[in-house]
Amino acid sequence: MSHVLSLLVEDKPGLLARVAGLFARRGFNIESLAVGKTEIAGLSRITVVVDVEQAPLEQVTKQLNKLVNVVKIVELDPTQTVEREHMLIKVRVDNSTRSQVLEATNLFRARIVDVATDALVIEVTGDTAKVQALLRVLEPFGIKEIAQSGLLAIGRGAKSITDRVLKN
Repeated sequence: MSHVLSLLVEDKPGLLARVAGLFARRGFNIESLAVGKTEIAGLSRITVVVDVEQAPLEQVTKQLNKLVNVVKIVELDPTQTVEREHMLIKVRVDNSTRSQVLEATNLFRARIVDVATDALVIEVTGDTAKVQALLRVLEPFGIKEIAQSGLLAIGRGAKSITDRVLKN
């Protein structure tokens, strides 16, 4: 089962490698990983999607909490979370298929970010289901290349992972 973890960490060199190493040592495959600064200077958020059973996940979470630079870990409940993926998709086009690809792009509220005579680059942002549905629609035209960010996730409402964290 997939689990989304949000880690609040000190922005220090090597921490990401140590976090990923904890998962790797246990043979867990990280499905998605995204890192970025937070609203608090000196802190970053790591969003990790991992496919693992609950009991082993609890063990890894306890070990992550022991890392000096990890401030807080929260498993995000999908029903209480806003989740988004960001993807760039290069699709083969010609004069006969260009309008169909443009129509599909508009239907999914995606954007054309680069145009060439034989290909279009499409940018799409949305939940996993939307992104996967667009890929299925574009597949018959010939997907040449995909670049995808890690899943971004944040809890709904006013509550924050940074609540009760001392602001420097």
